[in-house]
Amino acid sequence: MKKVLSIVAIAALSASFVACGPSKEEMEAKEKAKADSIAAVEKAAQDSIAAAEAEAAKVAEAAAAQAKADSARVADSIAAASKGGKKK
Repeated sequence: MKKVLSIVAIAALSASFVACGPSKEEMEAKEKAKADSIAAVEKAAQDSIAAAEAEAAKVAEAAAAQAKADSARVADSIAAASKGGKKK
């Protein structure tokens, strides 16, 4: 009798564990939410990289303009110095 009661108890516990598990739709919804979350993080990372690249290009452009202005100023000062040195 104890064996039969033990087998029935085990069968009832096994059935309750299987019945309490998530359904197929719940598992699919969880996987979809996980995939959506990963996609959102990847998009945020790409947006961040694009913003950083745009800022770097802006800084490089400003540096190039400053270098060009500095070169013109140096060339003007050399030209002025060479004109002033030829007067005698």
